[in-house]
Amino acid sequence: MDVIVIGGGIAGIATAHQLHAAGHSVCVVERHATVAQGATYGQGGALLPSSLDVWFGPTFMASNRAKQSGMLVKTGFDSVARDFLKQLATLRDPEAFAARYALLQPLVEMSRQVLADIETALELEFEQRRGVLHVFRQPRELEDAQPAIDLLKRFGVPHRVLTPEECVAVEPSVPDDPEFAGGVLLPDERTANCPLFTKQLKQVLEDGGVQFRMHREAVGVRLEGARAAVELAEPGEGKKRSSDIEVITADAIVVTAGTGTPALAGGGKQPNALYALRVHTLTAPVAYEERAPHLTVVDSTKRITMTRVNQRLRVAGAGVFQSASKADKPLDAGLSRRALDLLGQGTHDWVPGAARVSAARAWEGLRLISVDGLPVVGATRHPRLFVNAAHGPAGWGLACGSAKVIADLVSGITPDVPADTIAALSIERF
Repeated sequence: MDVIVIGGGIAGIATAHQLHAAGHSVCVVERHATVAQGATYGQGGALLPSSLDVWFGPTFMASNRAKQSGMLVKTGFDSVARDFLKQLATLRDPEAFAARYALLQPLVEMSRQVLADIETALELEFEQRRGVLHVFRQPRELEDAQPAIDLLKRFGVPHRVLTPEECVAVEPSVPDDPEFAGGVLLPDERTANCPLFTKQLKQVLEDGGVQFRMHREAVGVRLEGARAAVELAEPGEGKKRSSDIEVITADAIVVTAGTGTPALAGGGKQPNALYALRVHTLTAPVAYEERAPHLTVVDSTKRITMTRVNQRLRVAGAGVFQSASKADKPLDAGLSRRALDLLGQGTHDWVPGAARVSAARAWEGLRLISVDGLPVVGATRHPRLFVNAAHGPAGWGLACGSAKVIADLVSGITPDVPADTIAALSIERF
């Protein structure tokens, strides 16, 4: 089959790889001049999410105070944004959280296998680092995380609950003063350079004959007729004239366009089902080698991830919930500074002296998240249209397992994940 993939981030390139491996003819459309330039560029590094990493559950925004939660809420009077947060908050209930995560876990395991297969077959090196240490400042924070720790046990994820002294022993960059409650070590979980992986995989695909249409924006999808079609135009602001539109056709279309996915795929029958969350990263030079962490350190309550990438420290988090009407506008300078200050403070608190934060390169961008915390993966009501999006800020490897699900569905094969997981990931659940 001929398949068009819209989007050149990790989800799009991973999807193109799986489709190509399944024998399909693939064309990738990307509005930037190269791949991995949107949300993929600012990934914090976590390969796969554990129950401690997902952006829902008992520890998600457990406090309404931004300083404690690590999130900035500026929804104003936007009822859609406020309702989205209220619905997401229902997953703080331990039973609801466990049920939701149980639906995600098969996709996590599929993603783990898909990544292993890619690494074995292609021998890529994308700056992997093994070991993640979640740290908790207050005893109450560790108590709140207990349902997530219980899920680690339930699904057989190797982990150790550590005292503060044990945390410092396994990661000496973490200071023993001021006191903190303890941590959870995930020794086998990894972080890696997502943009580098995406670009390497793109080169493999290009060498294998996959077509790339760079610097072309998908402005519409047509599903009538014998073949599906995508309308392309030069990237830019404003309404496109019909004379500027190029139309390309295929047997199937996969939308992997991040926050642009709902408009192209008709997603979100509920107005608050999918939401663009603004997140931030700081990439700073390592200041003192002896103070740089060798494990990835995560402030689990504030959702701030600190990971070393060669001679740099990447600090990610500081999510900003705003009115949906502001998603495509520059962030207010004061709010941007507050978000970056949260990242800088997290670095100072947990790995002091590790990085020259004053010389850090800042990034901010939008990530699509869903109201029930799960990705949007699979077929739509139209037999030629598929979606792979909304993997959230934690765990870019999910896009690779999701890509395998998409390739199977396009090929008419039943994916090797439970039917209830497929149903829970479908865009039609909204």
